[in-house]
Amino acid sequence: MMMLLPLLFGAVIAVLAGLWRSAAAQVVAVITTASALVASVIGLVTVVADGPISYELGGWPPPIGIEYVLDPLSAYLAVIIALIGLLVTIYPVEAAFDLRPRKGVPLYPLVLLLLTGLMGVVLSGDLFHLFVFLEIYAISTYGLVSLGGDRGVFAALRYLLLGTIGSGLYLLGVGFLYFSTGTLNMADMATQLPAIADSPTVLGAMALIVIGLALKMALFPLHVWLPDAHSYSPPGVAALLAAVQVKAGAYGLIRILFDVFGPAYTGEGLPVSVALTYFGLAGIVVGSVLAIRQTDIKRMLAYSTVAQLGYIGVGIGLATPLALVGALLHVLNHAVMKSGLFLVAGGIIQRTGLKSIPRFSGLGMRMPLTMTGFAIMGLSMAGVPPTAGFFSKFYLVWGAIELGNWLVAIVVVSSSLLTVVYFLRLFERIFVAEPTEELVADATEPSPRVVGTVAVLAASVLAIGLFNVVIVREILMPIAERMLG
Repeated sequence: MMMLLPLLFGAVIAVLAGLWRSAAAQVVAVITTASALVASVIGLVTVVADGPISYELGGWPPPIGIEYVLDPLSAYLAVIIALIGLLVTIYPVEAAFDLRPRKGVPLYPLVLLLLTGLMGVVLSGDLFHLFVFLEIYAISTYGLVSLGGDRGVFAALRYLLLGTIGSGLYLLGVGFLYFSTGTLNMADMATQLPAIADSPTVLGAMALIVIGLALKMALFPLHVWLPDAHSYSPPGVAALLAAVQVKAGAYGLIRILFDVFGPAYTGEGLPVSVALTYFGLAGIVVGSVLAIRQTDIKRMLAYSTVAQLGYIGVGIGLATPLALVGALLHVLNHAVMKSGLFLVAGGIIQRTGLKSIPRFSGLGMRMPLTMTGFAIMGLSMAGVPPTAGFFSKFYLVWGAIELGNWLVAIVVVSSSLLTVVYFLRLFERIFVAEPTEELVADATEPSPRVVGTVAVLAASVLAIGLFNVVIVREILMPIAERMLG
């Protein structure tokens, strides 16, 4: 609860602080996200060493009462959410959100409410309570996306319509499970489902929940809301959406499929594993190809996110310890890589006003530190060792080969070549081409906060790559073996 409460109360305090002084809301957001990060790191260390921690809301024991559960999986996601939230709130508001702070604009309260919803999703041990937090982060997301102007409002409306469908499907599935088991507590439900494994109601509930969460995750072909929402929202909002918001759906799929239904459900009755695997593969290819076709930097990164989410879907679908490790590691890798890329894009737009990739000529000479960080994160996206992106793909390929699924291995390796294509095109404009735009020629390195944030993310990409064995051995492999064991 110490991870959740600072964010929730911080959202309320930020509203009042913003009415007094616009910059005060950002200070509140930085303090509360930093507090949540410290609590998350302490929680992760504790549960890895001593086992899961449970909290009964209001003193009512489960399965009657609502339970919050902190285990290695939820603590791992909590650290990622708090880390990205802290870096986005530190980033200058003009570069992150493309506006100057004004009294009464609930920007940082919405950011903190989004992080509260995400943190609640990963901590909830109750299926209906998880739905409540899904809606909390969704509502705040609609408001944040709409800050992108007229196109942002339209993108927010589309996301509202499709997000509501996803939430409705999930809630309907949870209702069917409640009618079948009489409980909403995840652990209690997991003990009852094996006895009714062949029930059409349970299988239908599973299908509804998977489709609803896949839509929240923007897994291909349910990704249609994502490109506009990420392209037209401010860069900081896009960073939050790509780095952590869509991962809530992925977390929900992992938690419910493997901890509530159990691994047996993914291969029997409904071909959930097969569907997730092949839709994930399709998303990898389609997202990469569409990213190559883009000339707007944010839209290219948005379609790249569709492809990267495909890797996570494939890892969940293969349902082996190595593949699940690859998916979970990619949740972390993509959060760090993509948040950094979107924040750099925000710095470029704020400093030069440029969004079109062909007009980026010479930026590497004018913004060497920022562009070096951008290059490191781009190489990681392409899976170049020893960056973080290489190792999550490596575990996915290893897991596919272990199963004898050579199609997955070939697509994952080939998709890295597609990623190289659109990032090499970008690097050629930034580092090789001569400046042709007056705006670029006059551009200088962004503010120290921009450079510092980008440096932290670029260093994290290298550190995660170099020390991935520690993360896998101490955190991710025990999670995968417990869920699939």
